[in-house]
This record gives sequence, C-alpha cells and structure tokens, in this order.
Amino acid sequence: MSKKLALKYSFIKNFVIENGYNMEIQWQNDVCFDEIDESDFLREIAWVILSSGMKESVINNLFGNISECFYNWVSSDLIVKNKNKCFNDALKYFNNKNKISAIIFAAEKINNMGFYPFKQEISFDPLNKLQELHYIGPVTVYHLVKNIGLPYAKPDRHLKRIAANEGYSDVQQFCDDVSVLTGDSKPVVDIVFWRFATITNNYLDFFEDFDE
Repeated sequence: MSKKLALKYSFIKNFVIENGYNMEIQWQNDVCFDEIDESDFLREIAWVILSSGMKESVINNLFGNISECFYNWVSSDLIVKNKNKCFNDALKYFNNKNKISAIIFAAEKINNMGFYPFKQEISFDPLNKLQELHYIGPVTVYHLVKNIGLPYAKPDRHLKRIAANEGYSDVQQFCDDVSVLTGDSKPVVDIVFWRFATITNNYLDFFEDFDE
C-alpha cells in the first residue's frame, strides 16, 4: 500500500510540474515560518481572507491591485494610519466590506501587539491564535498556517476526497504518511494533490485506474 501511494504521488507531482506549476510547489517548499516577516504575514492573511469561498483564479487576478491599495503590505502601521484610504481603494476592486474590514482588523491587531510578539504567540498555539482573526475559521486556519510555513495540510473538499479514496478519514494523517514516504513536506504534499485536483477533470478516476 505504501509503495503504491508513493508511486501515485510521484506521478501526480510530475504531472503538476509538467503542467506549469513547478514554481508554486517550489514556493511552498521554500516557505519557512522562522523567516516570515510582517509583510509576508500581512500578504498571506489577506490572501486567505479574500480566498475564503472564492475561486483561486479570481483572487489571483485581483490580488495585485488590492495589494497596491494596502501599500503592498509594507507594514501594519502604514495600513492602520491610512485605513480609510485602504478600505475605500480596495472596495473598487473587491466589493466585500466585511473581508476588506477583516484585513484591516488583522493589521490593527498586529500593530497593537507588535509583529514579533504576535508571531511568538502563533508559534505556541497557531490554530487557536490565528482564529482570533476575522474570516479565519476552523478550516480556513489550515490554509493560513500552511501558507506561513507551518506543517499542516488544508482539509478542503478535494483533499478530503483524495484521502478518503486512499482509506484515510484524517487529511493530516494522510499527508503525514505521504510526506514520510516521499520526503516532501506536508504543505508540499497538500499543494501537489490540491493543484492536481484543480487541473484534472474527475481526478478521483486516476486513483481508481491506478489501482486496477
């Protein structure tokens, strides 16, 4: 079983790379929580907030313009000092007041506490601490921790289906096992399977065909 699972993952990873997503895999591989700075964190929290319930391609097309509205995430202090301008400018590109307000709330929280004390609290209890932010819930939080370099997988519908197909009820355990088998980090395993699902019609058919 383990050898076959490793072979499936290897095939899928090569397929994803051949379809032009090597840089995405490399980005996830290179993300390190210890090296995340304030700008990185502001950018990733904004990405996850905006992505909640939205297609990745939609946010990808808008994110550059929205980033400019927030001074390209230079600092929470700059955002807070200009929060009304940031809010109004961002609404021109993404007309969801609650989500734009959630980004500003995150900047205010970081600015009030100081980024490094805030980051230290995340390191002690990432899943609970990050859910103090608006729009970061019990599923979305896994998207964020993965994107800031912590060893988690996001249990979205694609990964749940793939894990269940392989006999797992727990996405984290599934990705842990694949990580051990292949040497890829847990977040990389996540992004490989997730991207495969987004670019492959009836992606579960691959697993069934492979088993025949």
